[in-house]
Amino acid sequence: MRALFLIPGDAVRQLQTLPAVAATAQQLKFQIQVACPPSVGGIWELVPGVEKVIPFNYADATLADWTNLMGSVRDPDFQACINLAQGRQVDLMLSMSHIPKRLAASGFSATEKVTPLDRGWSPQRLAPFLAPIGVQLDAQAFRLVLPRSSLQKAAEALPPGQGPVLLVAPKGGNLDWPQENWAAVTQGIQLRLNDLRVQKPLPPGSPWSQRAAQVAASDVVLASDPSTIELALLCGVPLVALGRLSDDLPVREGVTGLGGATPLDQVSVDNVLGALGVD
Repeated sequence: MRALFLIPGDAVRQLQTLPAVAATAQQLKFQIQVACPPSVGGIWELVPGVEKVIPFNYADATLADWTNLMGSVRDPDFQACINLAQGRQVDLMLSMSHIPKRLAASGFSATEKVTPLDRGWSPQRLAPFLAPIGVQLDAQAFRLVLPRSSLQKAAEALPPGQGPVLLVAPKGGNLDWPQENWAAVTQGIQLRLNDLRVQKPLPPGSPWSQRAAQVAASDVVLASDPSTIELALLCGVPLVALGRLSDDLPVREGVTGLGGATPLDQVSVDNVLGALGVD
């Protein structure tokens, strides 16, 4: 049996949907197919229950693209579709499919319309999409299960030494936390922990399994980069997330959001050191 997930959006949107897809695969013993933009399709290698990724650019799809997607959707024996896309084209396609359960927040193709949660951690907000097919979503309990080879490679790539590992992941750009503050934080910690090991994220374009393994191998993550924040949450690694509201993070020990309601340049180095447990 199979379920289809239609997921537009960037890498962060895909990562935030991982717990819902994994829960569907595990609880229903379904194989999952995901239609998502090709640039982020590699993310779905992180979920063993995903048997196929259908590359699809929702934003600029042509009529031929929609026709090809309809062909992919009509062939397999799908029992359910979780539709996170919107628009007349996707509704026309799904209305011509043979999928008996089509769940969406809106659109005439939905056999059942759901009301997404509007508060809390984004992955948990998808729970109403899964309830009609008998899947209970506990996104906080989800953890990525990574290949041993990827974890071993990440451990071998750690900076030398025996001290704790801090992964520092700025998002960059004018709206990021000032560069001098990042340096001040690492220096401030090293004054107290002279064996601290600091590492930077793998470059964009690196395989997602390697990026996730690097996060999992770290003792704590300090990040404003959205993808690194989501990976840390999915791996269960202690995290200080700059530019994120606490209300949009799981309520979990070791997870702190700073600067979500104010400009990042107003977050002091002392505030970040305190969040990291360094006074």
